[in-house]
Amino acid sequence: MKILMINKFLYPNGGSETYIFKLGEYLQAKGHEVQYFGMEHEGRCVGNAVNAYTADMDFHNGSKLSKLTYPLKTIYSTEARKKIRLVLDDFKPDVCHINNFNYQLTPSIILEINKWRKSTGHKCNIVFTAHDYQLVCPNHMCNNPNTGENCEKCLGGHFLNCTKGKCIHGSTMKSVIGTMEADFWKLKGTYKYIDTMICCSKFMKTKMDSNPKFADKTIALHNFIDRVEWKDTQKKDYVLYFGRFSEEKGIGTLIKAAKELPDIKFIFAGTGPLEAQINDIPNIKNVGFKTGLELETLIREARFSIYPSEWYENCPFSVMESQMYGTPVLGADIGGIPELIEEGRTGELFESGNIEKLKEKIQKLWSDKSLTESYAANCRDIRFDTIDEYYDKIMKIYAK
Repeated sequence: MKILMINKFLYPNGGSETYIFKLGEYLQAKGHEVQYFGMEHEGRCVGNAVNAYTADMDFHNGSKLSKLTYPLKTIYSTEARKKIRLVLDDFKPDVCHINNFNYQLTPSIILEINKWRKSTGHKCNIVFTAHDYQLVCPNHMCNNPNTGENCEKCLGGHFLNCTKGKCIHGSTMKSVIGTMEADFWKLKGTYKYIDTMICCSKFMKTKMDSNPKFADKTIALHNFIDRVEWKDTQKKDYVLYFGRFSEEKGIGTLIKAAKELPDIKFIFAGTGPLEAQINDIPNIKNVGFKTGLELETLIREARFSIYPSEWYENCPFSVMESQMYGTPVLGADIGGIPELIEEGRTGELFESGNIEKLKEKIQKLWSDKSLTESYAANCRDIRFDTIDEYYDKIMKIYAK
């Protein structure tokens, strides 16, 4: 089978890139042909046979002249249609697997794929993996950054609320563009050409299904994770948070809770805008951003980890990773987090944003070592899809 993997970034940049690279590599190992389409960039590490990519759009460091043209290019891209057509004509894919595409590639590519498959008569399924809420919320997070509150006002296609709330970077102009982009493609009905929409949590599926035209296309399928070797690790006396230090991640609430629990030792591993607040608290040790064996050791040796998010998380890898390494998770009951924790078996949940409930659960788990040991042992039986299992499921989607 020939699969064209589509993503605006074709270099390591975040979760969607990790997903497409790992999946693409695995597909190739299984004998399928895989090519990639997206933006050109000096760090690009995958590509296509005709070297057709759109020009890099740098919203932060581009020239003043280029930034003047960005508003129109973020809504519709003639360049993206022309470039992807070159790839389609040459590669003749059986599947176009779209990932993050809004603003840089634009939904224009969907129109061109549909036009190509109609004109050639070539059967080509359009599969979309939703890594965020972009198709139902112009700021992609269902969260108003100005108030810090989760927001569903745009669900159902009421995109003017994005402008009213200045939901994109707190900017009226950017929010207007976001509203225009969402309304334009809603009116054109372009997303009807997508055959299957993969949502990485059941929760995300409910939000995507707020658009009745999506409801018969969506499938909930958690992301895959590498199987790791089980080790009976000697636990140490600390509670771990690893990830971004930001408000939407619930770090502000966790910091307040830690201050009021001075006898409990916390280790924070990461970086972010709230870092200065962390460094002033005696019972929090900030070890900075960690990866690889250092991070693995921190996770394995923690009594339990905390994932206190306050926005609609989808399928956070950190929650899965912690349990895979044998460390139970105390997670916020928001978004897709509850789908990943077997409450009372591999971890517990607390009311997102509720500092008293968070403190109560931390104290409960900290004071009862036998309970966390039991949860840690249960993690041995946790079952998340490996890429082998995910492959079997996605091949059925590709073949529809």
